Amino acid sequence: MSEHVRNEKTKQSHKGRLIVLTGPTAVGKGTVEANLLSKHPEVWVSVSATTREPRPGEVNGKNYWFMSEDEFVAREKRNWFLETAVVHGMAHYGTPLQPVLDHLAKNIPTILEIDLQGARRVKQRAAELNLEIVSVFIAPPSYDELVKRLIGRGTENEEQRRKRLKTAKVELAAEPEFDVKIVNDTVDRAADELWGVIAKEYGIAK
Repeated sequence: MSEHVRNEKTKQSHKGRLIVLTGPTAVGKGTVEANLLSKHPEVWVSVSATTREPRPGEVNGKNYWFMSEDEFVAREKRNWFLETAVVHGMAHYGTPLQPVLDHLAKNIPTILEIDLQGARRVKQRAAELNLEIVSVFIAPPSYDELVKRLIGRGTENEEQRRKRLKTAKVELAAEPEFDVKIVNDTVDRAADELWGVIAKEYGIAK
């Protein structure tokens, strides 16, 4: 069976909508997601593909799908990805489409965590595929709190923080584009609210 035919059959049979999760830098998307998964391991999170080299401890198929640039570009030409991007002008990143469709077809709660530009690309591609999504924006309690969190994690120098905060202002302004807004004031509460969105979407008792 061709990839195209398989995609058509799968997308027609899916039930719950794809949860597309985004938010500004340092808002804690990954932390909220990890908290959610610790309570609800039945949720499946899409694993991205990349052409960058694995970092120490990273596992192929768990952290990322690692592939050569030639392989990535060849698959991109075959519409193998839901969305793709080149990050920092170097490595390619992309969301494999078929695993997303397969999990949706089985009505398995499916999440794609992605940056703002990626979320916009997913929306565009989803319309082409007739794929339904629920877009969720994780927001900080305030801009000042976002600054505090970014400084507090201590992973960037002053110039990098300045650039990230400039980007964060643009990302925060995009919040009205999304279906659901969840304020990450406390991780537990935000994760529970995200589960509420998922449970409603997939017909699961809370």
